[in-house]
Amino acid sequence: MTDERNVQRPIAAIDVGTNSFHMVIATVSARGVLEIHARDKETVRLGSGAGDMKRLAVDAMDRGVAAMRRFAKLADQHNAVVRAIATSAVREALNKDEFVERVQREAGIAIEVVPGTEEARLIYVGAIHALPIVNQRCCVIDIGGGSTETIIGYQGEAEVVHSAKLGHLRYTKRFFPDGIVTPARIEECRIAVRGEWASMFQTMRTQGFDTFVGCSGTIMAIAAITHLRIHARMPETLNGMTYAMRDVQETIDTILATPTIDARQSIPGMESKRGDVIVAGAIILEQAMRGLGADELTISSYALREGIVFDTVQKDDDIRRFHHLAHLRYQSVDHVCDLYHVRRPHAVHVKNLAIRLFDGLRMLHGYGDRELELLEAAALLHDVGYHIGADQHHKHSEYIIRNSAMPGFTNDETEIIATIARYHRKSHPKKKHASFMALTIDEQQVVRVLASILRVAEGLDRRQQQLVQRVRVQVSGNGVDVYLVVPSGLADIELWGAERRKELLEETFQRPVRFVLDAH
Repeated sequence: MTDERNVQRPIAAIDVGTNSFHMVIATVSARGVLEIHARDKETVRLGSGAGDMKRLAVDAMDRGVAAMRRFAKLADQHNAVVRAIATSAVREALNKDEFVERVQREAGIAIEVVPGTEEARLIYVGAIHALPIVNQRCCVIDIGGGSTETIIGYQGEAEVVHSAKLGHLRYTKRFFPDGIVTPARIEECRIAVRGEWASMFQTMRTQGFDTFVGCSGTIMAIAAITHLRIHARMPETLNGMTYAMRDVQETIDTILATPTIDARQSIPGMESKRGDVIVAGAIILEQAMRGLGADELTISSYALREGIVFDTVQKDDDIRRFHHLAHLRYQSVDHVCDLYHVRRPHAVHVKNLAIRLFDGLRMLHGYGDRELELLEAAALLHDVGYHIGADQHHKHSEYIIRNSAMPGFTNDETEIIATIARYHRKSHPKKKHASFMALTIDEQQVVRVLASILRVAEGLDRRQQQLVQRVRVQVSGNGVDVYLVVPSGLADIELWGAERRKELLEETFQRPVRFVLDAH
């Protein structure tokens, strides 16, 4: 009998949130069932500020680093692969690099800073694995400390994704800084939420949905209070429980009618340490349900961190099976190619040549599938800048990629892809280039290596006629020999193009590069 347990290492998924840090350590079985090995949570209150969270305070960073060190030890005890996703507090902070670098240095964890739309997609991935809703058009909402993500999805695809700077911690500091609730403050908060969400309401009501799903702390807390009030006891899990809008509203009314933090903390079912931020969260949920016309709320116990686990497994599976861009990432790149009318035969051929060069040079650069994905994306997108103009199109490509929605990629990955595309021609990376210097030292080296490969691959299709069918690389102590398979033997322009663009490759690997025609 085949053992269907997943033999992969456990995944420690960390949600680096504005209010709390959460970690789940889990594996996914061959049947797609999540097995939880451990959970942990730390209330960090990383984000501060009623508007844009411009800077992370030193004491908040200290708390965050301490929490991540503890998470790292627990992950190590389970021999787990760690994947940490940062949300709005880190995303918005001008000093986010300082925090990310401290966590890397002191806890050994690399944090991925993702845009709100990618955070939303991962939340949807989590929710559809918790509930039988994959074949329903569902609206999923997650109210966090700094932002709220709203997604309409169908059959596993997120169709409409929205992230707003509406969070229970952010709006508590803005409207209820001392924890005191008054009718005037409630109304001011309601108006602000409606104003922030006006366009989202219109878009999502036009799109339509069958099921309204809520997840994460604020919504789970309100659901717990609602369930206890109705049934006088708590179930083993709230996952899959559905509550009528009128019952949810009654709970919200109770919260809003309780003027002080201490009084709210004594509400039956209230989670500890949530009495100060629950008011703003309740108003956000209230306005979401009213504005979207939802008459029921279904609870998902899975959200961002579980979505990270499933997404990580899917990406690893895609790479292992196809040795190329994971499905979602390919879809993102493909969409940008369509949007800016990329010349596909040339882009795909350059990508294929770049992959062969990358594989042939592995013994020198030592990179793996993650870096290969970045190279593939940059190769397919390197000419999107022609949409703006041929002159300086490499710089236009950098601008377009950096400002495109790229589901499946983190902010840092998008920056790296854009920078690689920037250097597919003309200037080499230089210290005077602000976008290059904004990268970490390790990221700068990734850009040098991958851009040097892309430059040569681009040169080998100079006339965009795909005359160089494939390449073979031979590395020795004397240099790098690149054998060009050219059945026609007529690739003089391509050879010239590659010769002109090999200098960065030679600088990067400290070896001379020679091109050898191979008619066979």
